[in-house]
Amino acid sequence: MTDVVRNEKTPGPSSATPPPASGRRHPVRRTALLALAGAVLLGALVTVSVANGDLPLPPADAVKGLFGLGDSATVLVVQQFRAPRMVAAIVAGAGLAVAGALLQRLFRNPLASPDVMGVTGGASFGAVAMLAAGASQALMPLAALGGGLLAAVLLGVFGWRSGVSVTRLVLVGLAVQAGLSAAVSFMVVRFPTELAGSALQWTTGSVYGRTWTEVWSAGGAMAVALLAAFALHRRLAVLDLGDDSAGALGLHTHTARLQVLVVAIVLASLAAALTGPVAFVALAVPHIVRLLAGPPTAGTLALSGLAGAVLLLASDLVAQYLLPVGGLPVGVVTATLGAPWLLVLMIRQSSSVNRSVR
Repeated sequence: MTDVVRNEKTPGPSSATPPPASGRRHPVRRTALLALAGAVLLGALVTVSVANGDLPLPPADAVKGLFGLGDSATVLVVQQFRAPRMVAAIVAGAGLAVAGALLQRLFRNPLASPDVMGVTGGASFGAVAMLAAGASQALMPLAALGGGLLAAVLLGVFGWRSGVSVTRLVLVGLAVQAGLSAAVSFMVVRFPTELAGSALQWTTGSVYGRTWTEVWSAGGAMAVALLAAFALHRRLAVLDLGDDSAGALGLHTHTARLQVLVVAIVLASLAAALTGPVAFVALAVPHIVRLLAGPPTAGTLALSGLAGAVLLLASDLVAQYLLPVGGLPVGVVTATLGAPWLLVLMIRQSSSVNRSVR
């Protein structure tokens, strides 16, 4: 059974043969059109985000205030109170989606994502531990990265048995995620009252109360990690040919896989430093992009980041304004969407494995 699952991740070279140039034009055009539509939608969501709140503003005035134009009161409300939350959702959504796309392509499994494999739980654990130590908010991205790496180490220790079985990794990842989430909840309960509220976002996922200090520290590192992800695209394309073919072309497959894995962990950890453990985005966005844009390319990787930003910002707006109970964290919305999605994927994956066995 395990051998069957392990063999699924190494397709033959013929399955990755690139299409002729004339056949690539249509997917490229479709990706460009989807990116344009996503950018327009993101712009509309940004406008809604900065225009609405306890003090509603005309959309035109809110957009001007975002760029420092207009009266000082509007600029203050938009730039200091609404823009950090909006930018945090965009940055975290893009990072989670790209991390999910990298992991699913690396492991060739639709269940591979940072939240399912325990990385976001580890990042939350690191951030809460740093908060308990009374450290500066600027150090949260570093603490979250350390927690994410801790989760990755635990995943490797308990999930590696003479090779990588993706099914085992997913199951161990779920256990790691549950264990670290329990540790976070324990620390929150043991916190003094004045710290419990600040730590609560690390149990549900929220962009409420984000500051420019947090956004700039995590966002700057996120930009570097995203550049690294796009730089690794060619190596991923070679890995798609299969280990034997990739090795024949001179690629050190183990090193390349480790590089992609580390970049994905960094992206997910930095996103969790801004939002806490937000589910569904990293799991679902790569599937949606593949369904709409076709096979993975550098363009679809960028489109995944854009779609992740749109999805998380839209989910935050739903949590703020469309639900009957106000003030819910964005993680509640994404978890509600993600639970049935994960169940469907696991059923489909199990059915696929059973057909292979027969």
